[in-house]
Amino acid sequence: MNYYIKASSIAHKDAVVHIKQSNILFGTNPTTSETLPNPAELYLSSIAACILKNVERFSGMLKFRYTKAEVSVHAVRLENPPRMDNVTYELTIHSDDKKLNIALLQKNIETHGTIYNTIKLSSSISGKIITVTDV
Repeated sequence: MNYYIKASSIAHKDAVVHIKQSNILFGTNPTTSETLPNPAELYLSSIAACILKNVERFSGMLKFRYTKAEVSVHAVRLENPPRMDNVTYELTIHSDDKKLNIALLQKNIETHGTIYNTIKLSSSISGKIITVTDV
């Protein structure tokens, strides 16, 4: 598989990533640092997207039902050289399905996730999965 994106910016303004039919705005200047994602946050969002895509993928393969999945991702920015490290995630799956095998799901996410494995090559990454039963 090959992937392609395009990004553009205007001097002293913000930027946008063009992916298929989507446009994702991101901040490149201090005036929008509190309202638009920065490159580090876009990086972390890629691991969140990878995890959520794999929850959907493996729900079919492992034959479990869920109503919602949420993931939070945290990382530490190191200074010299500037880079992200100590990436951690917490995945919450809303499900009352007894067939949901958390250990197997986590193993599959961490073994077959493209972004997960890419990040693993350059920084530490770990996480946990919790389930919530909706009433």
